[in-house]
Amino acid sequence: MGVSWRVVEWLREKGHDAVHLREEGLQRLPNGKIFQKAFTEKRVVLTFDLDFGEIMAFSSGCTIGIIIFRLHNTMTPHVIERLSRVLEDASYDIEKGAIVVVEELRHRVRRLPFN
Repeated sequence: MGVSWRVVEWLREKGHDAVHLREEGLQRLPNGKIFQKAFTEKRVVLTFDLDFGEIMAFSSGCTIGIIIFRLHNTMTPHVIERLSRVLEDASYDIEKGAIVVVEELRHRVRRLPFN
């Protein structure tokens, strides 16, 4: 959601099975449906939209990995640089269904249950 095609291409180059919603004509899909789709397909959501943390908190145990970008610099090379660091540091948590909030100089991992 809101993530550049070039980020998806970079992920594919790194061997990830990445899909952009636009490829499937689903760019207008509501966030709750995106969450459900990601859960069904066992995917990680990359987004600039803060709603996904709340959606997961109220999802009755359905968990997925969510990477939320909270960046001032949203240029694609910077997003890729930050994502690269997150994938190095937090892949295990993401696979287990954590939310990772990515900021300019750090990232925070939130696991369920939220306290």
